[in-house]
Amino acid sequence: MKRVLVIADHSLVIHAMRLALRQTAGLQVVGFHDGRRPVHEQLIDASPDVVVVDDMQNPADALARLREASETAPKAKRLLLTMSMDEEWLDQAFEAGADAVLSKSVHPVAMGALLRETVRGNVVHRSRRTPADPVACPLTAREIEILGLVSRGYTNGRIARELWITPQTVKFHLSNTYRKLGVTNRTEASRYAFVHSLVEAHDLVA
Repeated sequence: MKRVLVIADHSLVIHAMRLALRQTAGLQVVGFHDGRRPVHEQLIDASPDVVVVDDMQNPADALARLREASETAPKAKRLLLTMSMDEEWLDQAFEAGADAVLSKSVHPVAMGALLRETVRGNVVHRSRRTPADPVACPLTAREIEILGLVSRGYTNGRIARELWITPQTVKFHLSNTYRKLGVTNRTEASRYAFVHSLVEAHDLVA
């Protein structure tokens, strides 16, 4: 069980993280801290394995908390939760000590899964990703479209309504997608899509 400390300055972010982590096996929240204040003592007391830092209203606070986490809990995985995927901002975050970055646009349910996989080392964001090579991608345009909606947390029924197709057609395309990608479920397919740039981080909202 990985111990998670969340650092944020807004109740909505804290609520979203509670929801995300409550449904995620292997992660336990050991505390929430107001990111506008230093976090040295909380890092020592909580001994977290994972520190999630929100980008907050003042980004300078987020960078300061990342630096504190890097200094005080160097063995902990440090993740920045942000709306911006601007290259300059990401560079600042990594320089401050972030190990990975997760988009705040991700739906809480998928956020927990992405957080868990990031902690496991299966998802790492070190630099701007380049678009996927369409020649190397084994999926059809329709399969990529459906995979993008899966990554956003859509159910088969919602995907069917969105694309004006039947749920059975959605299942058919997903079955082909799983087979082509060598995965077995929606979570693995979403992770593959993210890691291999089949969907953009700002498109992941579930």
